[in-house]
Amino acid sequence: MMPAVMRTSVYERLKQDIVGGTMAPGHALVEAQLAEAYGVSRTPVREALHRLQQDGIIERGERGLEVVAPSAEQILEIYEVRVVLEAAACEAAARRRTEVDLARLHGVLEASPKAKGATAEALTLANNQFHEAVWQASHNGTLIDLLERLHVHLRRYPSTTLTYPGRWSEALGEHAELVAAIDARDARKAARIGREHMTKARDVRLRMWRDQQGADGAGLT
Repeated sequence: MMPAVMRTSVYERLKQDIVGGTMAPGHALVEAQLAEAYGVSRTPVREALHRLQQDGIIERGERGLEVVAPSAEQILEIYEVRVVLEAAACEAAARRRTEVDLARLHGVLEASPKAKGATAEALTLANNQFHEAVWQASHNGTLIDLLERLHVHLRRYPSTTLTYPGRWSEALGEHAELVAAIDARDARKAARIGREHMTKARDVRLRMWRDQQGADGAGLT
């Protein structure tokens, strides 16, 4: 039997290939071919495919399992859940944060780059670090696990919402307001800020999707 670490490795490698765009939407996922490509038996590949299907990254189509194509509907579904979970994480962070959590949040916020001249990679990294610090401050393992899984779906959209005109400056203000609410242990305000923050991110993501579809000559379904 293949060790658990190897099964996890195949899952992570395959997930990265899909999220990173190596395997395009609609790409057929054949056990035998994947086993040969990764140099493993078909058992860990089968288990990895099962997990990825549960994650919603792949689905069963006419040709068998294949990579799911991103869509406007998927954006709405992801953010519908993420808005709720982020608000819950912000509320929990305000209730349970420690001084160490607070110091980490302030540190990430202070180290965040200004909008002018910052690269998309720098903005994405700073934003991810901030949200992860909020999640950790919630001290709720289930929330953290669910939010990390949702984040995998969003990574399939290569363009970050933070490069949209004015969005990063707005986001920085929202981050600062959220840290202040968590510092004050104002759980209700923290939840509201988190909910509004992710709702704005959703709206920007949809505008970017529409713009991209228009540039490609396709309609938004």
